[in-house]
Amino acid sequence: MIRVADLPATHPGRRLLTKRSPFFAAPGEPRCSYCVYVPTSWTPESELPVLVAVHGTGRSVGELREGFIPFAERHHLIVVIPLFPVGIDDPDDVDDYKLLDAKGIRFDLVLLDILEQVRFRWNARIDSVLLCGHSGGGQFAHRFLYLHPERVAAVAVGAPGGVTLLDDSLAWPEGIGDTGQRFGTTVDPAAVARVPVLLVIGGDDDGRADLAVMGDHGHSRPEQLDRLAETLLRHGTAVEQVVVPGVGHSAPGTRPPVTGFFARLLSE
Repeated sequence: MIRVADLPATHPGRRLLTKRSPFFAAPGEPRCSYCVYVPTSWTPESELPVLVAVHGTGRSVGELREGFIPFAERHHLIVVIPLFPVGIDDPDDVDDYKLLDAKGIRFDLVLLDILEQVRFRWNARIDSVLLCGHSGGGQFAHRFLYLHPERVAAVAVGAPGGVTLLDDSLAWPEGIGDTGQRFGTTVDPAAVARVPVLLVIGGDDDGRADLAVMGDHGHSRPEQLDRLAETLLRHGTAVEQVVVPGVGHSAPGTRPPVTGFFARLLSE
């Protein structure tokens, strides 16, 4: 695999592998893929931090990358956008990645393998990343935090339709009671609590009708976010909650609080 630092400065590969990259097959699971944005401040000697942004059900990965480019340029970090496609082993499935483990694929480990490739290719710092996701991406993000808190510096969760509680009496994905058997790791709420969390939603994003169509007649999106806040706060996590007035179920509409949250942490 090519390291960008090994290419001469005038090599056309430098143009291909900086700023907006093409999509790369994920190592170990080529049905998944990822793209990056590498800021103009990158140099071969750089060890830039990483922000991972996880798409929702609609997989709007192009808009997602574009939306974080100003932040990447301002704060000198690499943006990584994984793509977990629709229809792996089931042509109608849109949800499996949100649960991290489905049909023999560990989507959390797919992301860790992607990050290792990002480290090698761009000399990036991946030991502890900023992580965010909206809707289905928010489901992925908080569950990834539970299983890998040591790999996350901060997490922003936007408007998830389903949440996992830090409750040993419930099986995954409702709770964490069987994570040892399912994932080979037991969730440590104390380790989770060391990671600051932003929970954000649009003020007009009720979502109850959408969730009812998908079989969840019990909760709206704001209620799901409140349930997540409660379980995190109970175990000592520093949680910030933001409701954006006049915004519906929109990743771009709820992005300003996410970038503001991360900017404050980076400035510290």
